[in-house]
Amino acid sequence: MTAANVVCEVDQRGIATITLNRPAKHNAFDDQMIGTLIAHLQNLATNADIRALIIAGTGKSFSAGADLAWMQRMASYDHADNLADAQQLALLMHLLNTFKHPTLALVNGSAFGGAIGLMACCDSVIAVDNAKFSLSEVRIGLIPAVISPFVVNKLGHSWARHLMTNATVFDALQAQRYGLVHQVVAAEKLAETAQIWIQQTLHNSPEAVTQIKTLLRQFDSQNPLAKDYLAATEAATTEAIADIRVSKSGQAGLHAFFEKQPAPWQKDPLEP
Repeated sequence: MTAANVVCEVDQRGIATITLNRPAKHNAFDDQMIGTLIAHLQNLATNADIRALIIAGTGKSFSAGADLAWMQRMASYDHADNLADAQQLALLMHLLNTFKHPTLALVNGSAFGGAIGLMACCDSVIAVDNAKFSLSEVRIGLIPAVISPFVVNKLGHSWARHLMTNATVFDALQAQRYGLVHQVVAAEKLAETAQIWIQQTLHNSPEAVTQIKTLLRQFDSQNPLAKDYLAATEAATTEAIADIRVSKSGQAGLHAFFEKQPAPWQKDPLEP
């Protein structure tokens, strides 16, 4: 029997855990996984017994971001197909970001690209101390468009601009300083630390937590994720990624990436 790429479990305490379960692929996600994650989040949102949600990964990585086979398919999509594809990712981020119960990203290893979007959408993030992170999209001619408002909301404009334009790899302690991660622990302490978070969460009023999450979103009235701006934000980000995927630059970057060749902008400008 083939193991599910996404596993969703709810224990007797009402703690839901959604686990990315493609360890051989470093939990990279594709359109099917995104659809499965959306379905789980929608189902959990209507479950009256839920107290909290944990997003976790199996294996050595939290998630490598976009699956290579999916990226190859996307490279051949037209603009309309890319737009529809991006809108599904936007829906996933929106559902996680607005989930009414406490959410925890339990980061068991490195996270790249869209996986940082998942982290940014969670209330709390606990990461192992050897994890590495990168918003690496610009290296291959793409942009972290759909996740960008969630990352900006988490990090602020300054760090988001630096990390998205530089595509640098940073470690867990840096991620904590940037505000992406709240707690850094040794790998052998990750499960124990998660249980401490769960116990703390279970001591809190579910209704009060839901109301403060709603209230905090209302306070941030100038944020692109605020209700008055949300539709325009989603339209702008999904259009942007669809545009660049079919652009000359995006196509050249993806082709170079899959052919394991330098992209045009990666050649030494001093070479003849």
